[in-house]
Amino acid sequence: MLSRVFRGKFVAALQRNFRQRKLGFHGHLKPFAHPKVFSAWIRTLFRNDWHVYSKRPFGGAEHALRYLGHYTHRVAISNHRLVSLTDNQVTFRWRDSTHHNEHKLMILSLDEFLRRFLLHTLPRGFVRIRHFGFLANRRRTALLPLCYRLLDAEQPSQPEPEAWPAKPPNPLWRCPKCGGPMVVIERLTAAQLQLRSPPWVAGVAA
Repeated sequence: MLSRVFRGKFVAALQRNFRQRKLGFHGHLKPFAHPKVFSAWIRTLFRNDWHVYSKRPFGGAEHALRYLGHYTHRVAISNHRLVSLTDNQVTFRWRDSTHHNEHKLMILSLDEFLRRFLLHTLPRGFVRIRHFGFLANRRRTALLPLCYRLLDAEQPSQPEPEAWPAKPPNPLWRCPKCGGPMVVIERLTAAQLQLRSPPWVAGVAA
């Protein structure tokens, strides 16, 4: 069985690295540095069956990064999919997965398009990428220097931020008719937009 072969090779690699003193034990793991304690722990690894999940990769690491990047560094819809905005109706391209990813056009009212777009907005306090372990925000300052010290590596120096010349703030949005700055008078949550939006038409999906 693959699980037993993997377990044997994994344990053999642990024992080899222990004999070569390539394993470090710190904190509550210090007792495992003793050969007898380590050998007793190794024997416990054979008492349970290991579950190994093995699957041929789709396209390598670059493919996985590209796939995840679509979710972490893009918005709900990219600009090249937008076709037109006429008479308060938005036309955009979409892929029909039920028909071999065929490219089609969809027309939605402006309110419905904005409602669906804002459903992808994360609530307050949520982030797309969250770091755990020694890269977590609360522990990174204390644990990163410890990692560099244990690895006997030089910690990179943080470059000083450059002083940028002060510029007058520019409005983020301008009216397409008169060119004047647009002012935010109210912010709506996704739930509020769903309550205010027109009724959903069956059979229409983005």
